[in-house]
Amino acid sequence: MQNNYDNRRDFDGNARLVLIAAIAAVVGALSTLTAGLLLHAISFFTNLFFFQRLSTEAASPAAHTLGAWVIAVPVLGGLVIGLIARYGSEQIRGHGIPEAIEAILFKKSSMSPKVAVLKPLASGIAIGSGGPFGAEGPIIMTGGAVGSLIAQHFHLSGAERKALLVAGAVAGMTAIFGTPIAALLLALELLLFELRPRSLAPVAVACAVAGFLRPLLLDSGPLFPLRTEALPPSALLSCLVAGVLCGALAWLLSTALYRVEDGFHKLPLHWMWWPALGGLAVGIGGYLQPRALGVGYDVIGDLLNNHLAAGAIAALLLVKAVIWLLALGSGTSGGVLAPLLMLGAGLGALLGPWLPGHAPAVWPLVFMAATLGGMMRAPVMAVVFAFELTHDVNAVLPVLAASTVAYAFTVITMHRSILTEKIARRGHHIYREYGIDPMERHSVAEVMTATPDSIDAQRPIAEVLASHFGAAQRHRAFPVTRDGALLGMLDRAALDSERAAGAVTVGELFGVNVPIFALADETCRALATRLAVHQLERLPVVGDAHTRRLIGIVSRSDLIKPALSLHAEELERMTVRRVWPAKTRAE
Repeated sequence: MQNNYDNRRDFDGNARLVLIAAIAAVVGALSTLTAGLLLHAISFFTNLFFFQRLSTEAASPAAHTLGAWVIAVPVLGGLVIGLIARYGSEQIRGHGIPEAIEAILFKKSSMSPKVAVLKPLASGIAIGSGGPFGAEGPIIMTGGAVGSLIAQHFHLSGAERKALLVAGAVAGMTAIFGTPIAALLLALELLLFELRPRSLAPVAVACAVAGFLRPLLLDSGPLFPLRTEALPPSALLSCLVAGVLCGALAWLLSTALYRVEDGFHKLPLHWMWWPALGGLAVGIGGYLQPRALGVGYDVIGDLLNNHLAAGAIAALLLVKAVIWLLALGSGTSGGVLAPLLMLGAGLGALLGPWLPGHAPAVWPLVFMAATLGGMMRAPVMAVVFAFELTHDVNAVLPVLAASTVAYAFTVITMHRSILTEKIARRGHHIYREYGIDPMERHSVAEVMTATPDSIDAQRPIAEVLASHFGAAQRHRAFPVTRDGALLGMLDRAALDSERAAGAVTVGELFGVNVPIFALADETCRALATRLAVHQLERLPVVGDAHTRRLIGIVSRSDLIKPALSLHAEELERMTVRRVWPAKTRAE
């Protein structure tokens, strides 16, 4: 038989990749612009709420002079958020990433135009009125909405829309933090649920465009420049301890968040009022610890550089954690990355002086990245994110060790992450592991029956009824050929049809339409899709589409065969006792 592997490729070489990548470049530019507008909106509302002035200059709410009146500011912001959510779009509630994942997996990557407008507005109000959130979650959802809306104006598949939605989401993250590679890894570890050129290339293009355009909106360079000393080998144990502690912190925060959310659901109030209650907690916390208000990038910078005393750090972290949990659990609009960065860095700043390794300056960064990697279940993204935020090469190795341990800790101890738990509560379970589909690794030629029982087109119908569809019938349908070329599949329904009434030979039952068939070099996955689309149980296999020479037949039951190799690889255990090759008798 002719080699069936000549036409097989490592990747799907669809030329539409160029079109999708070009659209992704536009999406990346628009998401960068949207990120800039969101940051200006946060600054505008911060100035309006805390300083009663109309300005988009960056300002910290901690510098306010409102006194006890500061308690009312987040409450007012929460009231506005509740009204926007109830009468605008309920999708603005939450921190954004679960909503993006839900749209990708369960809504064919389609998002509402309302989200693109109301999400940044609501987030600007929430954070600008003192909400202890980051801007990254809202911009991920808003950028995703931008990508989805653009995709909906083109004749695209669901997979192509997904690529553009994710491209917009991570381009927005790149614009906020200046971390294009970490944003790409976020897409791979959290959003795409695949590793294919059709999605990787457009997303990478969008991140690159956002990275190049970011200096037009924000200062270039790392957000938190840092330089620490390389750790000695003895610090490895400290990295492992840091990973366990950060994993435990991730478990504690995630568990507490959904306990708080459950508590709000028990209140005898419409959910529209919940953000105002969360805002009350934020206001009280902000009155006690003003630096706990807002995004807090300046606080993160101080923690990474060890500029705060231990007592101040402990008080700040306690208040930040409490108001963040209560505010986010109330269903307001805001991100999780910045609070996680602050809480992780704060824990590292507190414990760093007590950890062996003689380099306390590195531990806030290590704890910050490990907390992020454990909470998001994205350790590789966390490592690269920490490097791009600081450009600290010496910290890469300890960050890698601690992030991996934190990730393993949460995988073992938590059924779901802080992101997927919210989706699960809406009735959708997400399995985040993925690998190469066994049906992608095997071709039709490997599973087909190479000697099919075929019927010649010249045979009389009566004879075929007796020989193939009588009491000894072995299959539901049989391929029919004329001079070796496939005409189609023959089953009992075709023999009982009106066309069979005046026909004598089997060949007369088939018209000029091209039959449905499979090629030997196609993947089993492509075959499974064709069987599902046409609701068939078996397909003839031909050598090529031109001559349609029958070379085999494949059924749905044959598609089970690739799973055997997966079973052997995953579940069959064996002990290899022989380390060195056995000597031959001649030796």
